[in-house]
Amino acid sequence: MKPKMSAHFEARTPSAIRLAQIEFAKRTDGTKAINTAIGNVSLPMHPAMRERMFNLNSKNSPFKDGVVKYTATVGLEETNKAFLNIISSSGFNTDGLFSQITDGGSQGMELVVVGVCGPAGSQEKPLLLIDAAYTNYKAMAERTGRPIISVSRHLEETGKFSMPDLDEVNRLIEKNKPGAMVVIPYDNPTGHFIDQQTLIELAKLCTNNNMWMISDEAYRELFYVNSKPASIWGVTEEIVPGITGRRISIETTSKVWNACGLRTGALVTDNKDFHERSVAEATASLCSNAIGQYIFGAMAHVSLEELKHWYTKQRTYYFEMLAAFTEDLKSRLPGIIISSPDASIYSVVDVRNIAKPGFDALDFVLWCATQGKVNVNGINTTLLVSPMAGFYNVGKGERNPGKTQMRIAYVESPENMKKVPLLFAKLFNQYEKKRD
Repeated sequence: MKPKMSAHFEARTPSAIRLAQIEFAKRTDGTKAINTAIGNVSLPMHPAMRERMFNLNSKNSPFKDGVVKYTATVGLEETNKAFLNIISSSGFNTDGLFSQITDGGSQGMELVVVGVCGPAGSQEKPLLLIDAAYTNYKAMAERTGRPIISVSRHLEETGKFSMPDLDEVNRLIEKNKPGAMVVIPYDNPTGHFIDQQTLIELAKLCTNNNMWMISDEAYRELFYVNSKPASIWGVTEEIVPGITGRRISIETTSKVWNACGLRTGALVTDNKDFHERSVAEATASLCSNAIGQYIFGAMAHVSLEELKHWYTKQRTYYFEMLAAFTEDLKSRLPGIIISSPDASIYSVVDVRNIAKPGFDALDFVLWCATQGKVNVNGINTTLLVSPMAGFYNVGKGERNPGKTQMRIAYVESPENMKKVPLLFAKLFNQYEKKRD
């Protein structure tokens, strides 16, 4: 006899954003991979952060004696000020906001799900997502036994994701009584930019239905349309009466600051009671990464002007790759649909118009990881991408739009990203020929 795992563990499979990497690691034929499956940025951190990282033994460093202590659960005061400083740099008032440091945005997600939703079968409330939604929200809800509901966006032939009708969203809310709505203004996975006016309309639904509004702002300032930054912190009491006390944002060092491995994020709210309870819940984890907090704390002292210069530099870097990829892949695979490069660092590629019936993006991704290869300059190379089915919350018997969709992250070097359209097109054609 062997001890049994929980039903949750027995049913658990790797996240869609890690699956290709895990399967490719088992390969032994010498093929190289360009990994665009996960948003693991490859750019250097901000100079102020690098300065601290390279000088951990300086006389001003708390680690100069080789001792790494716990911090307070709420995090270092300087690090919390750093997150508020960057919110302020986008033009939003931070008066009255409470911040706690988390283990990246991921712990912030988990704390939010635990804090505003109830377990399945209880009288408490589900989490409302806007599909396609970042897959880890679904994973965190499943881990904690919290129910989720979703309303879907549609990827149109033009590459634009259409927002769901607000009346439809309201009907779903009235029927299911969710505790909170999650919005990702600079959207992962879709690359959709949800502008400030749309945030305001969604906020009105939250106030009218006594819900929390959660804004995942990991990619704030990474937008490529003619607009101002969008944020929950621009949805004020004057604009949406009743919004005060129900706003929460999830922050992270991972993306705009190129520091995924620091595992440092923040949960920011204007609700003092939620903040205190969230810190209390996090005491079970003791504290977040002390060294990561110290490194990012440098951003508390960077001027707003310098921060804005950094944002411009990041936007220019990513948009050039997004635009080049979109044009190149469309020329190689006429009829393919590619999401409009409006925000974040992702594109959704949909082959519904060019694939033979029965195409399954998950099977294609696994084939690329385990068998597919293209000779590029004398080197056998494959491409790792994320299947999109795991980003949709669909019921049994319902069609999953992600069956023909894949997410591509702009995380490799510019030289490698230039190879991605060629690799995708050739691997897709090989795979379709194999299916004949």
